[in-house]
Amino acid sequence: MGSFLFGALINLNHPDHYFQWHFLGISAANAIVIVLMVATFVAALLLPFPGRRRRKENQ
Repeated sequence: MGSFLFGALINLNHPDHYFQWHFLGISAANAIVIVLMVATFVAALLLPFPGRRRRKENQ
């Protein structure tokens, strides 16, 4: 029942959108996933660990 409602909200009956650069062709959905993965990786590198501040205060 839940998948029926979810399918009604998103129309998948349309052609894909592709980005073309010379020899590289990628769908818009895959490009969005790649950008989100890279953003998550960069955030994981730049954001501090949650417990690091508490450990420094105790020492």
